Amino acid sequence: MFSLNESPHRLAASFAVGIFIGICPLLGIHTLLALAVVYAFRLNMMVTMTGVYVTNPWTIIPIYTFTTWTGAKMLGMNLMDRAFSLSHLRWNSFLKEFKHLLKPFVVGSTTIGLLAAVFLYFIMYLIFKKVQAKKIQSAR
Repeated sequence: MFSLNESPHRLAASFAVGIFIGICPLLGIHTLLALAVVYAFRLNMMVTMTGVYVTNPWTIIPIYTFTTWTGAKMLGMNLMDRAFSLSHLRWNSFLKEFKHLLKPFVVGSTTIGLLAAVFLYFIMYLIFKKVQAKKIQSAR
């Protein structure tokens, strides 16, 4: 990412959009959504996809647990009010069993995704700007 010859703004925006898409609640279509946004807004595909894949098999459970908890807190819900057992869980009862988590999941992941994207835009902008300044200085 740091060897790309694009503006720090464009690289940071590409990463921030990727982060938002990676955290957003549209599970299963992150890659397709990212490709559409990359082409629509002419973002850097590699940098955007790097942001998208922050949510991966290793990080998805902690990220979505935190975002669902955050959404519940924002909505004034207590997720511990409802007990359930995984022993009787079947695919046909999955949605019914976890339906109460849908609203906090959507609210929390959208909110955290937006906040993370804005925060990381500024962080990545500064990093890309510093790396490019060093590259220019070393080229002299």
